Amino acid sequence: MENQILDALSGSFNYSIVEVIINSLVAFVLSMVIAYTYRKTHQGLSYSQSFVLTIIFITIIIGFVMMVIGNSLTRAFALVGALSIIRFRTVVKDTKDTAYIFWALAVGMGAGTGNYFIALYATLFMSIVAWILYKFNFGVQRSSDFILRFYFDKTTDEDGYVNYINKHSDNNALLHMEPSGDDETLYLTFDISLKEEVNMNEFLAEFSKIKGISEVVLVSAKNDITY
Repeated sequence: MENQILDALSGSFNYSIVEVIINSLVAFVLSMVIAYTYRKTHQGLSYSQSFVLTIIFITIIIGFVMMVIGNSLTRAFALVGALSIIRFRTVVKDTKDTAYIFWALAVGMGAGTGNYFIALYATLFMSIVAWILYKFNFGVQRSSDFILRFYFDKTTDEDGYVNYINKHSDNNALLHMEPSGDDETLYLTFDISLKEEVNMNEFLAEFSKIKGISEVVLVSAKNDITY
């Protein structure tokens, strides 16, 4: 009787109950590795616990989906039809997070179809790549790149701050200019690359002393900034 029940539960699919359990456990363990790698290598201000949990859920769910579909083309089309009525409106704040979503999808598909080596290798290889890029800070701008923000009194000569910025930077560019309500001051934002010999604190202190300059802010440009 017990064997008949087990056959009835698993007979309509390509996977036995034991295989389903193993596949789901493999997906869960590997998803934890992906989530841990993301948490430890994440940089910037867009970190979200919800996204970490989403990585785990996606990996496991995709594993179940692949087991449900099996070799059935009918189930595949049924799944596409079911997903077409769901609207995903969550905006991914960091473009790198998209890569982790695809990573979780690939591992979930591997675990769900019983391709354990591919799932395990993809997890380990991508984890190593993520850690290497994180440790070497690959792709980051130079440490001397900054966003300079300040208020400028329009009644004074602008040559003062322009000459000072040109003298102490290798290159610079005006990013944003916004007039104040009283039309007497301008809120300016510059992208500047300080010369190697220039001390950041000294630059900021001397720049604040220039006539017509107030509320000076110097922000590191290592991460994406909205200005």
